[in-house]
Amino acid sequence: MTATAERIRALNDNLRHNLSTGTAVMTIGVAALGPELVERVVKAVATFDDFCNANDPHNEHDFGVFDVDGHRVIFKVDYYDLSLERHSPDPADPTVTERVLTLMLAEEY
Repeated sequence: MTATAERIRALNDNLRHNLSTGTAVMTIGVAALGPELVERVVKAVATFDDFCNANDPHNEHDFGVFDVDGHRVIFKVDYYDLSLERHSPDPADPTVTERVLTLMLAEEY
């Protein structure tokens, strides 16, 4: 793994463990599950460790799929510039990148 991928991975893991280090959004489908289930989904994202070549080919921990109470949930991390208008010029550099973690139901993908 390259140093850049290692840095991106660390930043993504940090966001998954502490959503306040970036931006986190959820789809209407996840929100409709209710606050208790959303809390379980957020905890599942923080503890997710089922990364493999199929869902993490670049070793960046930027995507995952899991089940919570019978619901298939996806999280993905995208990298934007600080204005949230374009892709980040360097996802490994937190001074020019806003990470956005999106939670969605699999059927919304």
